[in-house]
Amino acid sequence: MKVLVLNAGSSSLKFSLTNTITRAHEIKGAVERIGLPDPILRIGDRAAPIAASDHRQALQEVLNELPIIEVEAVGHRVVHGGNFTASSRISKDVLDRLEAFSHLAPLHNPANIAGIRAALEALPEVPQVAVFDTAFHQTMPEFAWRYAIPHQLADKYNYRRYGFHGTSHRYVSNRLAEQINRPLAELRVIVLHLGNGASATAVMHGKSADTSMGFTPIEGLIMGTRSGDIDPGLVLELVRSMGIDKATSLLNKQSGLLGLAGYSDLRDLHSAISNGDQKAEAALKIYTYRIKKYIGAYAAAMGGLDAIAFTAGVGENDSEVRRLSLAGLDFLGIQLDNAANQSGGPRISHKGSQVEVWVIPTDEELAIALDTEKVLKN
Repeated sequence: MKVLVLNAGSSSLKFSLTNTITRAHEIKGAVERIGLPDPILRIGDRAAPIAASDHRQALQEVLNELPIIEVEAVGHRVVHGGNFTASSRISKDVLDRLEAFSHLAPLHNPANIAGIRAALEALPEVPQVAVFDTAFHQTMPEFAWRYAIPHQLADKYNYRRYGFHGTSHRYVSNRLAEQINRPLAELRVIVLHLGNGASATAVMHGKSADTSMGFTPIEGLIMGTRSGDIDPGLVLELVRSMGIDKATSLLNKQSGLLGLAGYSDLRDLHSAISNGDQKAEAALKIYTYRIKKYIGAYAAAMGGLDAIAFTAGVGENDSEVRRLSLAGLDFLGIQLDNAANQSGGPRISHKGSQVEVWVIPTDEELAIALDTEKVLKN
């Protein structure tokens, strides 16, 4: 099946035409600066200025570049799926439910829904599927997802830990099991999705047992511009002193590595460290220390550990982050092969290491395409 995969952001629309039989992306690109001056359409190495005042116009520009007749289905990435436990074919009821969840992910879901509406208008006869970042984590036990606030309040307003990056965590954990040639159902695995957004997931016997992101994508690991775990008392103080809008912006867009050192990109952080920037060096230690704590916590939660997978932009490409995140974890049976780590793996642990460590490239577009095909066939 040929699936048009769409990932709509607030000012962007990433897309791919993915063949689920060959598992290849036949065309891949993005529209950038939607609703802003000088929008651009990028396909491969080619970039061209276009008109894209909204997602509807941006999608039409994309469709002008695609062999539309070959598109058999559309798969949409949706960040917050609320209580959806699996990918779902889009209907009016599904769309209404997604609208109701928008307040839970105000930075993501409105854009995702705008992309869905644009695609429904442009391709009304093509079946469309929503693939949720949160769905994989619906297997978490209550003791992992419930916050210690009054039941009545939490249940009324759906205040709970949802987790995100689920499509990536599911895809990578399955690929990891294939690499080590063992059934995922037998394994206790930690997947570290490290990019500008970052999360860790404990995958126990093929299911998400716990994950670092919570009610929103702010909780957990330190990220490019998001704070990660922070004392709720400090959040209340920020809201009291700055107001809700400024505090929200601070925690989402001005914190994390950017707040610690002035750089949200690890490449810039490493460059600053090489030039003697002590704040940048401290930021890297804080960043990797948080990752190390989650590895230890999830190994304890699962009663042991068989393998770790690093994925996403930082996880796949930053050997120093991987090294520092695993430093001192020999007692867990992790023996890093420094040469393999420097070269990018894919296996970066010694052959005798009790816990195998791998670098596994994620492919969320392929995972969305495969899910779309599965939903429609079922």
